Amino acid sequence: MKPTLTLFTALLLVPPAALQAAEKPLSDWQHLVRTETWTEKWPDASGKAETRNVTAEVWTQAMQATLNAQGTLHIPARAQPYYLDSPLVVKSGQKLSADPTAELRLKPGSNTCMVRNEHVVTLNTKPVPADQPLDMDITIEGGIWTTLATTEKEWNGNLLGRSSKENPAFGTHGVILLQNVRGVTVKNITVRQSRPFGVHLANAHEFTVENITLEEHRRDGVHVTGPASDGVIRGVRGNSSDDDVALTAWAWKNNAPSFGPIERITVEAVTGWPEDDHEGNIAIRLLPGVKRFEDGTMLDCSIRDITLRRITDIRHFKIYDQPNLERGRDTDFSIGVGAVKNLRFEDLTFNRPGQIELHANTDGLSIHNVQVNHPITPDWHLLAIGPPSQTYKRGGPTAPEKWFEIFSPDLDCTLRNVSISGVHTRDSQTDLPIEQVTKVIEQKLNPDYPKTTPKGGTGKGIWIR
Repeated sequence: MKPTLTLFTALLLVPPAALQAAEKPLSDWQHLVRTETWTEKWPDASGKAETRNVTAEVWTQAMQATLNAQGTLHIPARAQPYYLDSPLVVKSGQKLSADPTAELRLKPGSNTCMVRNEHVVTLNTKPVPADQPLDMDITIEGGIWTTLATTEKEWNGNLLGRSSKENPAFGTHGVILLQNVRGVTVKNITVRQSRPFGVHLANAHEFTVENITLEEHRRDGVHVTGPASDGVIRGVRGNSSDDDVALTAWAWKNNAPSFGPIERITVEAVTGWPEDDHEGNIAIRLLPGVKRFEDGTMLDCSIRDITLRRITDIRHFKIYDQPNLERGRDTDFSIGVGAVKNLRFEDLTFNRPGQIELHANTDGLSIHNVQVNHPITPDWHLLAIGPPSQTYKRGGPTAPEKWFEIFSPDLDCTLRNVSISGVHTRDSQTDLPIEQVTKVIEQKLNPDYPKTTPKGGTGKGIWIR
């Protein structure tokens, strides 16, 4: 009997040159490229916006045809940018790669993401079904991606990173958008001057996001919306005007395509931008909560088994309750503070003051090996436990009737099972006293409000030792 020739064996017998020949270059679809003319706004030498006439090539159809035909797309380097006017759609098992210097720009007024997976749907009205179909094994690598937010206040008509121009999935908001996915990888990309989240993942599982460079970025770098599990985010660097990394299990509904627990995530090798060059948040956010849907259904949106390690110069680790300030804090809020379980900080470096701000019911917190390289003042504490209070002076300093509280200063939180060690200054290997490392907050109402702010509250942190 002759041996059966398996597919794997057959592939081994194919000469490597023949395999490579099966993948055609992007230039083979050059006939689908359109040349168009439009205007863009860019800052002049003084920083004032000026309007430029642009004639350039739009490559969306050519790139999509390449992906559709062979399941792979490589975008080579060239002197001119490639323009897209709608998202490139990557299906299960497909790979999109670009030369590190290839620049892809979103045509003004497109107002969408630039790349997304195939099955993006609205999932914000109820818990995500357990049998929700997922796109799998997608790789996006390389390239410089920009939606042309050329200044802090100019985004050339590309404000939202929606999944599509028509009937977009609610809450989708990324330059790279991956929703309903498993086994996806995004790596070695630069996000430049963009208004949506750099990489937005939602209902994502077994994912890797690594080596993400942010250049004058205008929103979160890597933003994960629950449910999400078993992910690695590493090597995020550059200047973000918001959170470098955000894990939002509960979230403001206008930016949430879904809700649910986030668990077993590692965030590592994140470097904040130098403070003297940029005044953004330079933060990492964890946002747990309890979602109440319109039909009254309640969903636990806790955050569990999270490791943050080898983090340098992040100013704020934000783990506090924060109602929706854009849609109205009394109309979109978590039903009580959220829950965090097994949160680990390891190998943190602070060359400037930074703080872990914890206002969540927390069971299991470990902080180990923290290098403090800045001068320590008497009011400095690495860990603040309890509700913050801050007044947003909407309407200006003379309109206190329009002011409102940013946080939830009337809500208690409880912390238990804590381990802290190895917090020391540059010139000492002796641990700082725990009283200097930690602060438990007990809010009080401010009797002089609004003459002085903040308003304060009645909530407190409770540390069960």
